[in-house]
Amino acid sequence: MSVVDAVDVAAVEAACAAVDPATPFGLYLHVPFCATRCGYCDFNTYTAGELGSSSSPESWQAAVDRELAMAARLLIPQRPVSTIFVGGGTPSLLGAAGLRRLLDAVREHFELTDDAEVTTESNPESTSPEFFAGLLDAGFTRISLGMQSAAPHVLKTLDRTHTPGRAVAAAREAAAAGFDHINLDLIYGTPGESDDDLHASLDAVLSTPVDHVSAYALIVEDGTALARRIRRGELPSPDDDVLAERYGILDERLSAAGLHWYEVSNWAPTDAAACRHNLAYWYSHDWWGIGPGAHSHVAGVRWWNVKHPARYANALADQRLPVAGQEVLTASDQHEEAVMLRVRLREGLPARLLGDDENAQAQHLCRDGLLDMNGQSYRLTPRGRLLADGVIRDILLAGER
Repeated sequence: MSVVDAVDVAAVEAACAAVDPATPFGLYLHVPFCATRCGYCDFNTYTAGELGSSSSPESWQAAVDRELAMAARLLIPQRPVSTIFVGGGTPSLLGAAGLRRLLDAVREHFELTDDAEVTTESNPESTSPEFFAGLLDAGFTRISLGMQSAAPHVLKTLDRTHTPGRAVAAAREAAAAGFDHINLDLIYGTPGESDDDLHASLDAVLSTPVDHVSAYALIVEDGTALARRIRRGELPSPDDDVLAERYGILDERLSAAGLHWYEVSNWAPTDAAACRHNLAYWYSHDWWGIGPGAHSHVAGVRWWNVKHPARYANALADQRLPVAGQEVLTASDQHEEAVMLRVRLREGLPARLLGDDENAQAQHLCRDGLLDMNGQSYRLTPRGRLLADGVIRDILLAGER
Protein backbone atom coordinates (compact mmCIF):
# COMPACT_ATOMS: atom_id res chain seq x y z
CA MET A 1 0.00 0.00 0.00
CA SER A 2 1.38 3.37 -0.97
CA VAL A 3 0.75 5.69 1.96
CA VAL A 4 1.49 9.36 1.35
CA ASP A 5 2.65 11.07 4.55
CA ALA A 6 2.56 14.57 3.07
CA VAL A 7 -0.83 15.74 1.89
CA ASP A 8 -1.12 15.32 -1.87
CA VAL A 9 -4.44 16.83 -2.84
CA ALA A 10 -3.52 16.37 -6.50
CA ALA A 11 -3.73 12.58 -6.03
CA VAL A 12 -7.26 12.96 -4.66
CA GLU A 13 -8.31 15.28 -7.46
CA ALA A 14 -6.86 12.91 -10.08
CA ALA A 15 -8.86 10.00 -8.63
CA CYS A 16 -12.04 12.07 -8.67
CA ALA A 17 -11.51 12.80 -12.36
CA ALA A 18 -11.08 9.12 -13.21
CA VAL A 19 -14.12 7.44 -11.71
CA ASP A 20 -15.91 4.51 -13.28
CA PRO A 21 -19.47 5.70 -13.98
CA ALA A 22 -20.73 2.14 -13.41
CA THR A 23 -19.46 2.04 -9.81
CA PRO A 24 -22.16 2.95 -7.28
CA PHE A 25 -21.51 6.09 -5.24
CA GLY A 26 -22.49 6.96 -1.68
CA LEU A 27 -21.99 9.74 0.86
CA TYR A 28 -21.05 9.45 4.52
CA LEU A 29 -21.65 12.57 6.62
CA HIS A 30 -19.92 12.80 9.99
CA VAL A 31 -21.54 14.70 12.84
CA PRO A 32 -18.77 15.13 15.45
CA PHE A 33 -20.92 16.29 18.38
CA CYS A 34 -21.84 14.30 21.50
CA ALA A 35 -23.53 15.35 24.73
CA THR A 36 -21.14 13.15 26.74
CA ARG A 37 -18.28 10.80 25.86
CA CYS A 38 -18.89 7.07 26.26
CA GLY A 39 -16.09 5.28 28.06
CA TYR A 40 -15.45 2.74 25.28
CA CYS A 41 -15.62 5.15 22.32
CA ASP A 42 -12.58 6.26 20.32
CA PHE A 43 -14.51 7.85 17.43
CA ASN A 44 -13.75 11.39 16.31
CA THR A 45 -16.29 13.07 18.57
CA TYR A 46 -16.35 16.12 20.83
CA THR A 47 -18.49 17.41 23.67
CA ALA A 48 -19.39 21.09 23.91
CA GLY A 49 -16.89 21.49 26.74
CA GLU A 50 -14.08 20.01 24.66
CA LEU A 51 -14.79 22.31 21.71
CA GLY A 52 -15.41 25.51 23.64
CA SER A 53 -15.91 28.38 21.22
CA SER A 54 -13.70 26.88 18.49
CA SER A 55 -16.57 25.16 16.69
CA SER A 56 -20.34 24.89 16.67
CA PRO A 57 -23.05 23.06 14.74
CA GLU A 58 -23.47 26.21 12.64
CA SER A 59 -19.79 26.47 11.63
CA TRP A 60 -19.71 22.72 11.02
CA GLN A 61 -22.78 22.90 8.75
CA ALA A 62 -21.24 25.77 6.76
CA ALA A 63 -18.08 23.72 6.27
CA VAL A 64 -20.09 20.65 5.25
CA ASP A 65 -21.87 22.76 2.61
CA ARG A 66 -18.49 23.81 1.22
CA GLU A 67 -17.12 20.26 1.13
CA LEU A 68 -20.25 19.00 -0.63
CA ALA A 69 -19.80 21.71 -3.27
CA MET A 70 -16.14 20.74 -3.77
CA ALA A 71 -17.01 17.05 -4.05
CA ALA A 72 -19.69 17.77 -6.64
CA ARG A 73 -17.28 19.87 -8.66
CA LEU A 74 -14.37 17.40 -8.55
CA LEU A 75 -16.19 14.13 -9.27
CA ILE A 76 -16.19 13.53 -13.02
CA PRO A 77 -18.55 12.19 -14.14
CA GLN A 78 -20.88 12.96 -11.26
CA ARG A 79 -23.00 9.94 -10.41
CA PRO A 80 -26.32 9.91 -8.56
CA VAL A 81 -26.01 9.10 -4.87
CA SER A 82 -27.47 5.69 -4.05
CA THR A 83 -26.81 5.67 -0.28
CA ILE A 84 -26.35 8.33 2.38
CA PHE A 85 -25.31 7.56 5.94
CA VAL A 86 -25.24 10.21 8.67
CA GLY A 87 -23.06 8.99 11.53
CA GLY A 88 -21.14 10.32 14.46
CA GLY A 89 -21.06 11.34 17.12
CA THR A 90 -24.70 11.87 17.80
CA PRO A 91 -26.53 13.09 14.69
CA SER A 92 -29.85 13.23 16.56
CA LEU A 93 -28.48 16.16 18.60
CA LEU A 94 -29.07 18.24 15.47
CA GLY A 95 -32.80 17.56 15.74
CA ALA A 96 -35.06 16.79 12.81
CA ALA A 97 -34.68 20.33 11.47
CA GLY A 98 -30.87 20.13 11.51
CA LEU A 99 -30.85 16.74 9.81
CA ARG A 100 -33.31 18.02 7.20
CA ARG A 101 -30.96 20.92 6.48
CA LEU A 102 -28.10 18.45 6.08
CA LEU A 103 -30.04 16.34 3.60
CA ASP A 104 -31.19 19.47 1.74
CA ALA A 105 -27.53 20.50 1.40
CA VAL A 106 -26.77 17.13 -0.22
CA ARG A 107 -29.64 17.61 -2.65
CA GLU A 108 -28.33 21.06 -3.59
CA HIS A 109 -25.19 19.49 -5.02
CA PHE A 110 -26.05 15.89 -5.89
CA GLU A 111 -28.82 13.99 -7.58
CA LEU A 112 -30.17 11.03 -5.59
CA THR A 113 -31.31 7.78 -7.14
CA ASP A 114 -35.05 7.14 -6.98
CA ASP A 115 -34.51 4.36 -4.44
CA ALA A 116 -31.73 6.04 -2.44
CA GLU A 117 -31.20 4.65 1.06
CA VAL A 118 -30.87 7.53 3.54
CA THR A 119 -29.83 6.53 7.07
CA THR A 120 -29.10 8.39 10.26
CA GLU A 121 -27.76 7.13 13.55
CA SER A 122 -29.61 8.34 16.63
CA ASN A 123 -29.18 8.23 20.37
CA PRO A 124 -32.51 7.07 21.83
CA GLU A 125 -32.44 9.85 24.44
CA SER A 126 -32.44 12.60 21.79
CA THR A 127 -35.40 11.22 19.83
CA SER A 128 -39.17 11.53 20.06
CA PRO A 129 -42.24 10.73 17.94
CA GLU A 130 -42.00 14.24 16.47
CA PHE A 131 -38.32 13.73 15.68
CA PHE A 132 -39.02 10.57 13.68
CA ALA A 133 -41.97 12.14 11.87
CA GLY A 134 -39.74 15.03 10.88
CA LEU A 135 -37.02 12.71 9.55
CA LEU A 136 -39.48 10.71 7.48
CA ASP A 137 -40.86 13.92 6.00
CA ALA A 138 -37.33 15.10 5.22
CA GLY A 139 -36.61 11.99 3.17
CA PHE A 140 -34.77 9.66 5.55
CA THR A 141 -35.57 5.99 4.94
CA ARG A 142 -33.66 4.18 7.68
CA ILE A 143 -32.99 4.69 11.40
CA SER A 144 -30.12 3.16 13.39
CA LEU A 145 -30.48 3.35 17.17
CA GLY A 146 -27.66 2.77 19.63
CA MET A 147 -29.00 0.38 22.26
CA GLN A 148 -25.86 -1.52 23.38
CA SER A 149 -27.66 -3.38 26.19
CA ALA A 150 -30.89 -3.56 28.19
CA ALA A 151 -28.97 -4.12 31.44
CA PRO A 152 -28.51 -0.95 33.55
CA HIS A 153 -25.16 -2.05 34.98
CA VAL A 154 -23.79 -2.79 31.50
CA LEU A 155 -24.85 0.65 30.25
CA LYS A 156 -23.18 2.18 33.32
CA THR A 157 -19.91 0.36 32.57
CA LEU A 158 -20.05 1.67 29.00
CA ASP A 159 -20.88 5.20 30.25
CA ARG A 160 -24.01 5.22 28.10
CA THR A 161 -26.46 7.97 29.00
CA HIS A 162 -29.71 6.46 27.74
CA THR A 163 -32.01 4.72 30.18
CA PRO A 164 -32.85 1.02 29.82
CA GLY A 165 -36.00 0.67 27.78
CA ARG A 166 -35.62 3.96 25.92
CA ALA A 167 -34.08 2.30 22.84
CA VAL A 168 -37.02 -0.09 22.61
CA ALA A 169 -39.49 2.78 22.95
CA ALA A 170 -37.62 4.76 20.29
CA ALA A 171 -37.73 1.83 17.87
CA ARG A 172 -41.48 1.59 18.32
CA GLU A 173 -41.86 5.34 17.82
CA ALA A 174 -39.86 5.16 14.59
CA ALA A 175 -42.08 2.35 13.33
CA ALA A 176 -45.22 4.26 14.31
CA ALA A 177 -43.92 7.27 12.36
CA GLY A 178 -43.74 5.10 9.24
CA PHE A 179 -40.15 3.86 9.03
CA ASP A 180 -39.88 0.42 7.44
CA HIS A 181 -36.19 -0.06 8.18
CA ILE A 182 -35.02 0.27 11.79
CA ASN A 183 -31.77 -1.03 13.25
CA LEU A 184 -30.76 -1.60 16.86
CA ASP A 185 -27.06 -1.78 17.75
CA LEU A 186 -25.85 -4.15 20.48
CA ILE A 187 -22.46 -4.52 22.14
CA TYR A 188 -21.65 -7.84 23.80
CA GLY A 189 -18.85 -8.91 26.10
CA THR A 190 -18.82 -5.85 28.37
CA PRO A 191 -17.16 -6.61 31.73
CA GLY A 192 -19.90 -7.63 34.15
CA GLU A 193 -22.35 -8.73 31.45
CA SER A 194 -23.84 -12.20 31.95
CA ASP A 195 -25.54 -14.60 29.56
CA ASP A 196 -28.82 -13.64 31.21
CA ASP A 197 -28.10 -9.97 30.52
CA LEU A 198 -27.56 -10.72 26.84
CA HIS A 199 -30.75 -12.80 26.67
CA ALA A 200 -32.66 -9.91 28.29
CA SER A 201 -31.24 -7.53 25.68
CA LEU A 202 -32.30 -9.88 22.90
CA ASP A 203 -35.76 -10.24 24.44
CA ALA A 204 -36.05 -6.46 24.33
CA VAL A 205 -34.81 -6.22 20.73
CA LEU A 206 -37.15 -8.93 19.52
CA SER A 207 -40.12 -7.25 21.19
CA THR A 208 -39.78 -4.35 18.74
CA PRO A 209 -40.61 -4.03 15.02
CA VAL A 210 -36.93 -3.71 13.98
CA ASP A 211 -35.83 -5.43 10.76
CA HIS A 212 -32.07 -5.17 11.34
CA VAL A 213 -29.72 -5.89 14.24
CA SER A 214 -26.01 -5.10 14.44
CA ALA A 215 -24.02 -6.73 17.25
CA TYR A 216 -20.37 -6.08 17.93
CA ALA A 217 -17.95 -7.63 20.40
CA LEU A 218 -16.59 -5.02 22.77
CA ILE A 219 -13.16 -3.83 21.66
CA VAL A 220 -11.08 -2.02 24.25
CA GLU A 221 -9.43 0.84 22.37
CA ASP A 222 -6.23 2.45 23.64
CA GLY A 223 -6.75 5.91 25.05
CA THR A 224 -10.36 5.38 26.15
CA ALA A 225 -11.68 5.65 29.69
CA LEU A 226 -12.58 1.95 29.56
CA ALA A 227 -9.00 1.01 28.66
CA ARG A 228 -7.70 3.02 31.60
CA ARG A 229 -10.12 1.30 34.00
CA ILE A 230 -9.03 -2.14 32.77
CA ARG A 231 -5.36 -1.15 33.00
CA ARG A 232 -5.89 -0.07 36.63
CA GLY A 233 -7.51 -3.42 37.41
CA GLU A 234 -10.96 -1.95 38.08
CA LEU A 235 -12.51 -4.12 35.37
CA PRO A 236 -11.47 -7.41 33.71
CA SER A 237 -10.55 -7.55 30.03
CA PRO A 238 -13.13 -9.10 27.68
CA ASP A 239 -12.60 -12.88 27.44
CA ASP A 240 -12.33 -14.35 23.92
CA ASP A 241 -14.07 -17.59 24.90
CA VAL A 242 -16.94 -15.65 26.45
CA LEU A 243 -17.20 -13.46 23.36
CA ALA A 244 -17.45 -16.58 21.18
CA GLU A 245 -20.21 -18.01 23.40
CA ARG A 246 -22.12 -14.73 23.33
CA TYR A 247 -21.89 -14.57 19.54
CA GLY A 248 -23.39 -18.04 19.40
CA ILE A 249 -26.27 -16.92 21.61
CA LEU A 250 -26.88 -13.89 19.39
CA ASP A 251 -26.86 -15.85 16.17
CA GLU A 252 -29.11 -18.61 17.52
CA ARG A 253 -31.70 -16.23 18.97
CA LEU A 254 -31.78 -13.87 15.99
CA SER A 255 -31.91 -16.69 13.44
CA ALA A 256 -34.77 -18.34 15.31
CA ALA A 257 -36.64 -15.03 15.12
CA GLY A 258 -36.16 -14.85 11.34
CA LEU A 259 -33.22 -12.44 11.25
CA HIS A 260 -30.35 -14.13 9.41
CA TRP A 261 -26.73 -13.06 9.21
CA TYR A 262 -25.73 -11.38 5.96
CA GLU A 263 -22.42 -10.09 7.34
CA VAL A 264 -20.58 -11.43 10.37
CA SER A 265 -21.94 -8.72 12.69
CA ASN A 266 -25.27 -7.95 10.99
CA TRP A 267 -28.63 -9.72 10.77
CA ALA A 268 -31.75 -8.97 8.71
CA PRO A 269 -34.83 -10.96 7.61
CA THR A 270 -34.58 -10.07 3.89
CA ASP A 271 -32.15 -8.63 1.36
CA ALA A 272 -34.23 -5.46 1.31
CA ALA A 273 -33.63 -4.97 5.03
CA ALA A 274 -29.83 -5.21 4.74
CA CYS A 275 -27.97 -1.91 5.06
CA ARG A 276 -27.00 -1.02 1.50
CA HIS A 277 -24.58 1.70 2.61
CA ASN A 278 -22.51 -0.74 4.66
CA LEU A 279 -22.64 -3.27 1.83
CA ALA A 280 -21.08 -0.58 -0.38
CA TYR A 281 -18.09 -0.55 1.99
CA TRP A 282 -17.76 -4.33 1.87
CA TYR A 283 -17.95 -4.31 -1.93
CA SER A 284 -15.35 -1.49 -2.12
CA HIS A 285 -17.67 0.86 -3.99
CA ASP A 286 -16.92 4.59 -4.11
CA TRP A 287 -17.95 6.95 -1.33
CA TRP A 288 -17.06 10.44 -0.19
CA GLY A 289 -16.81 11.04 3.55
CA ILE A 290 -17.97 14.54 4.44
CA GLY A 291 -16.98 16.05 7.78
CA PRO A 292 -14.05 16.19 10.21
CA GLY A 293 -12.09 12.93 10.30
CA ALA A 294 -14.29 11.29 7.65
CA HIS A 295 -12.70 8.78 5.26
CA SER A 296 -13.36 8.55 1.51
CA HIS A 297 -12.65 6.00 -1.21
CA VAL A 298 -12.81 6.87 -4.89
CA ALA A 299 -11.21 5.07 -7.86
CA GLY A 300 -8.62 3.21 -5.80
CA VAL A 301 -7.55 6.19 -3.68
CA ARG A 302 -8.48 6.50 0.00
CA TRP A 303 -8.14 9.73 1.94
CA TRP A 304 -9.16 11.12 5.30
CA ASN A 305 -10.01 14.58 6.56
CA VAL A 306 -8.38 16.53 9.37
CA LYS A 307 -10.00 15.57 12.64
CA HIS A 308 -10.66 18.75 14.58
CA PRO A 309 -13.85 20.54 13.53
CA ALA A 310 -12.19 23.98 13.69
CA ARG A 311 -9.28 22.94 11.46
CA TYR A 312 -11.73 21.26 9.12
CA ALA A 313 -13.84 24.40 8.85
CA ASN A 314 -10.80 26.66 8.41
CA ALA A 315 -9.47 24.61 5.50
CA LEU A 316 -12.78 24.79 3.67
CA ALA A 317 -13.17 28.51 4.40
CA ASP A 318 -9.83 28.88 2.59
CA GLN A 319 -11.25 26.87 -0.36
CA ARG A 320 -8.95 23.92 0.39
CA LEU A 321 -9.93 20.27 0.61
CA PRO A 322 -9.52 19.34 4.31
CA VAL A 323 -7.37 16.29 3.49
CA ALA A 324 -5.02 15.09 6.23
CA GLY A 325 -3.53 12.19 4.25
CA GLN A 326 -4.20 9.62 1.59
CA GLU A 327 -3.13 6.25 0.27
CA VAL A 328 -3.11 4.87 -3.24
CA LEU A 329 -4.26 1.26 -3.35
CA THR A 330 -2.17 -1.01 -5.56
CA ALA A 331 -3.68 -4.01 -7.33
CA SER A 332 -2.29 -6.15 -4.50
CA ASP A 333 -3.88 -3.88 -1.88
CA GLN A 334 -7.24 -4.06 -3.62
CA HIS A 335 -7.05 -7.86 -3.80
CA GLU A 336 -6.21 -8.07 -0.10
CA GLU A 337 -9.13 -5.82 0.80
CA ALA A 338 -11.51 -7.81 -1.41
CA VAL A 339 -10.60 -11.00 0.47
CA MET A 340 -10.85 -9.31 3.88
CA LEU A 341 -14.25 -7.79 3.16
CA ARG A 342 -16.03 -10.24 0.90
CA VAL A 343 -15.34 -13.27 3.07
CA ARG A 344 -17.36 -11.62 5.86
CA LEU A 345 -20.54 -11.70 3.75
CA ARG A 346 -23.08 -14.50 3.79
CA GLU A 347 -22.91 -14.77 -0.01
CA GLY A 348 -19.22 -15.50 0.41
CA LEU A 349 -15.92 -14.86 -1.32
CA PRO A 350 -16.03 -15.69 -5.05
CA ALA A 351 -13.47 -18.33 -5.95
CA ARG A 352 -12.70 -16.41 -9.16
CA LEU A 353 -11.11 -13.64 -7.09
CA LEU A 354 -8.46 -16.01 -5.71
CA GLY A 355 -5.22 -17.30 -7.18
CA ASP A 356 -4.44 -21.00 -7.42
CA ASP A 357 -2.61 -21.19 -4.07
CA GLU A 358 -5.34 -19.18 -2.35
CA ASN A 359 -8.03 -21.46 -3.75
CA ALA A 360 -6.09 -24.48 -2.56
CA GLN A 361 -5.91 -22.98 0.94
CA ALA A 362 -9.62 -22.15 0.86
CA GLN A 363 -10.37 -25.77 -0.03
CA HIS A 364 -8.23 -26.85 2.92
CA LEU A 365 -10.25 -24.53 5.17
CA CYS A 366 -13.42 -26.15 3.82
CA ARG A 367 -12.09 -29.54 4.92
CA ASP A 368 -11.31 -28.04 8.34
CA GLY A 369 -14.92 -26.89 8.69
CA LEU A 370 -14.21 -23.16 8.61
CA LEU A 371 -15.58 -22.54 5.11
CA ASP A 372 -18.17 -24.18 2.90
CA MET A 373 -19.14 -23.68 -0.73
CA ASN A 374 -22.03 -21.38 -1.60
CA GLY A 375 -22.27 -21.95 -5.34
CA GLN A 376 -18.93 -20.71 -6.66
CA SER A 377 -18.07 -18.82 -3.47
CA TYR A 378 -16.47 -19.70 -0.15
CA ARG A 379 -18.70 -18.90 2.83
CA LEU A 380 -17.81 -18.88 6.51
CA THR A 381 -19.35 -21.65 8.59
CA PRO A 382 -20.65 -20.79 12.08
CA ARG A 383 -17.26 -21.80 13.52
CA GLY A 384 -15.52 -19.93 10.72
CA ARG A 385 -17.30 -16.72 11.66
CA LEU A 386 -15.71 -16.93 15.10
CA LEU A 387 -12.29 -17.29 13.48
CA ALA A 388 -12.80 -15.00 10.47
CA ASP A 389 -9.56 -13.07 10.97
CA GLY A 390 -7.57 -16.31 10.94
CA VAL A 391 -9.37 -17.53 7.82
CA ILE A 392 -8.51 -14.29 6.01
CA ARG A 393 -4.89 -14.47 7.14
CA ASP A 394 -4.49 -18.08 5.98
CA ILE A 395 -5.90 -17.35 2.51
CA LEU A 396 -3.75 -14.27 1.98
CA LEU A 397 -0.58 -15.94 3.28
CA ALA A 398 -1.11 -18.78 0.80
CA GLY A 399 -1.09 -16.25 -2.01
CA GLU A 400 2.28 -14.89 -0.88
CA ARG A 401 4.09 -18.21 -1.07
